[in-house]
Amino acid sequence: MQIQLDQLKLTGTFYNSLKSKNNYDLDTQKTINNTVRKLMEVSTTSNKPGMLLGKIQSGKTRTFIGIMSLAFDNGYDLVIVLTKNSNALTKQTYERLENEFEEVIENDEMAVYDIMFMPGNLRNYELNKKMVIVLKKEKKNMERLEKALFNTYPMLSERKILFVDDEADFASVAYENNKEKNIIDLKVIAGQIDHLRTEIRDTSYLQVTATPYSLYLQPEDMTVNEHKFYQPKRPAFTELVPVHDKYVGGEMYFEKSQIEGHMASFLYHEIDENELDILKKSDKRRVKSETLLTSNRYEGIRSALVNFIVGGCIRNLQRVENGEKQDKYAFIMHTMTSKIAHQWQEDIVLEIEAKLVEAMNNNDPIFQELLETAYEDISRSQVEGAYFPEFEELFNKVCESLVQQELLIEVVNSEKDVNNLLDKSGQLKLRTPLNIFIGGQILDRGITIGNLIGFYYGRNPQKFQQDTVLQHSRMYGARPLEDVAVTRFYTTQKIYNVMHRMHEFDTELRNAFEKGANDGEVVFIQKDPENQILPCSPNKIMLSSVNMLKPFKRLVPVGFNTLSKTKMEPKIKKIDAQVASLLADATEFHENDKLCFLTDMSKCITLLGEIYETLVMEEGYEWDLDMYKSLINYMSKENKTRFNGKAWLIIRENRDIARFRRSTGRFEDAPDTASGAKNELNIAKSIAYDCPALILTKQQGNEEKGWRGTPFYWPVLVAPGNTVPTVFANRSIK
Repeated sequence: MQIQLDQLKLTGTFYNSLKSKNNYDLDTQKTINNTVRKLMEVSTTSNKPGMLLGKIQSGKTRTFIGIMSLAFDNGYDLVIVLTKNSNALTKQTYERLENEFEEVIENDEMAVYDIMFMPGNLRNYELNKKMVIVLKKEKKNMERLEKALFNTYPMLSERKILFVDDEADFASVAYENNKEKNIIDLKVIAGQIDHLRTEIRDTSYLQVTATPYSLYLQPEDMTVNEHKFYQPKRPAFTELVPVHDKYVGGEMYFEKSQIEGHMASFLYHEIDENELDILKKSDKRRVKSETLLTSNRYEGIRSALVNFIVGGCIRNLQRVENGEKQDKYAFIMHTMTSKIAHQWQEDIVLEIEAKLVEAMNNNDPIFQELLETAYEDISRSQVEGAYFPEFEELFNKVCESLVQQELLIEVVNSEKDVNNLLDKSGQLKLRTPLNIFIGGQILDRGITIGNLIGFYYGRNPQKFQQDTVLQHSRMYGARPLEDVAVTRFYTTQKIYNVMHRMHEFDTELRNAFEKGANDGEVVFIQKDPENQILPCSPNKIMLSSVNMLKPFKRLVPVGFNTLSKTKMEPKIKKIDAQVASLLADATEFHENDKLCFLTDMSKCITLLGEIYETLVMEEGYEWDLDMYKSLINYMSKENKTRFNGKAWLIIRENRDIARFRRSTGRFEDAPDTASGAKNELNIAKSIAYDCPALILTKQQGNEEKGWRGTPFYWPVLVAPGNTVPTVFANRSIK
């Protein structure tokens, strides 16, 4: 039956109650109204669902609860909410629904049941209410649901039913450790849902996800089409969850963080790979109690703990200054799934706390030194205009906090642990002003953790996939800027780089989908053993190895030094000679710039190979030369113009950039952004439309700037302006 938006009942009991309680803004109301209208207009199934696409921790649950309430007012009688396979998440969802619908539940107009605890003797009086059934996507839960609908209470199957598939993501099942088993489980569950639907008269199906990548996953038996282009699997319709102004996500941690001096540039702290190794298992030969406050071995975890204490105390001092009640803050440590590792990590953190208290009581100078370092660090990212305490006030507050034992350290590595720790709203309970949770994947399955201002992360990036990484990013969500200012994120450079690429991947897929250009068309390609570029199925890419190409995307090696002066001299002379030879042969220049000219792509590849031999990458950093060669080859040959097989080469000499940024101490990553409208990056963007540009800045490499006292070339590859969104996978899943 067709129904127009203006025929929707927008003033019913359920929606009005929730709209008032949750104070939905106009954009969210529009999303709720459009979704319910389309659910009523359009046929939806588990294979072709309605889709609600949001961001991690962006209010998806709040929005789909609004959709449920409006659906109840417009003829739906039963909503079945499917959660991820986690008892804790099922309980959190159940508690959340009970809380949100408290008024109509108390008025006896609605009931919420967990399928595993649903009574077997409900009376007609109870069955005639609106109803929500919550269950996890697991075979036995589905069997219970089927029994309830067709055996125990067959009248329910005659009602108008809405399925809400929360955290709906094929990737979350298909790409976990036991892929084959998970695919079989997925198909069994999908089959059970489909069977239910065939037996039920009137149903609608809504999927809720934060992973646009899942839209591009194709059926297992689909072959790669010869044109390389993949369009997202089109749901019956898609509605986007509005992003509110307090939302803090990947843009803060991976984009604004690149702006020197921005608050976001101080959030990430690099930890050493060796420190993660120390945290894997008990080893008292490597961890000496007496050096926990001083040794560089534990600098990451020590500074994480002290920064968390200092950050939480600063926030509570600010709240008191503003006439507000003190709050409770959280820190997550997530490096391993092993319970033995979690116990060892708890021992270390407890011992660091004990040593801090001991140093405080003994007036040991190290105590004040650690607090001063943390205070100085956090002061760099303070919010302009916000109250920021003097060090003496902060020092006294930290001492009081330690004396009062405001720091609580808990291991959370089982469903039972989480269930015992959830509060009435279904969030992880914060018992004291400073709460540290040590755990594994149990913490990343959608569990909400309030006031999170510290995240120590160390999962292996070679093993996790896009949906997993997004779920691990628990620091995303609605955050006051004052909280963000004291937040710190600790991981290795290698993991940070992978997460950065995945954020970019997620953002570009989302943009392509939201803008709808060419039906959200995205190219998926991979490199074969011969370094040739081939089409690739989205199902088969190894997401920890993806790079996203888009118009004028920069690819630049970062985190290196040069060879020694004596080894560099002959190599630089050779590169100088090659550049001079290319310049002598050049016939097409940009305007009057004799150091900006068109050349053969193959000559650029040769130059990159020579430059590669002069640079030494630091631990945690890599320059994948084969990838650069493959991409420059691919980008120069994609066009069918006179620029086919060509590339612009832009040479700049006598540069003197420092190896590290002064503000953050991190490696410099922008050798191509000299000031002025005529800087080389702007020039590249003005000419590199049909073919790529390769910028070579010749740096002086002075020792006082952190180098080894020898000139070197720093390359930057710039993608053509006509590049369509392209996912390039270094590795694929076999």
